[in-house]
Amino acid sequence: QVLLVESGGGLVQAGGSLRLTCEASGRITENFGVAWFRRAPGKEREFVAGIRWSDRTVYYVTSVEGRFTISGDKDKNTVYLQMNNLKPEDTAVYYCAADVHVGTATMRGDYRRYDFWGQGTQVAVSP
Repeated sequence: QVLLVESGGGLVQAGGSLRLTCEASGRITENFGVAWFRRAPGKEREFVAGIRWSDRTVYYVTSVEGRFTISGDKDKNTVYLQMNNLKPEDTAVYYCAADVHVGTATMRGDYRRYDFWGQGTQVAVSP
């Protein structure tokens, strides 16, 4: 069992930055992939970024490439999402999720593949 706890959300103006943190209570092993998803009001849950723990390969949805950076701290069992140049369309609840079967495979954006989820943290970007 892995408990994921997100923090770092808030309200910022467009162009601003936030850093989200996902702390895992259990150990993140080399088989894991950890991702950030988001869900905006009235929209489907969307894969934002992911990191494959075995080799730190990262993945991004096109709309955040060049603005968001996902990283992981093995010693702290923590994953971060640095979000720069935020836009109003980034407004959503952001969730951390772990897929415990990734290994060396490509991470997928299908939320049904993920085994553990955090409670979410709200990000709001004003124009």
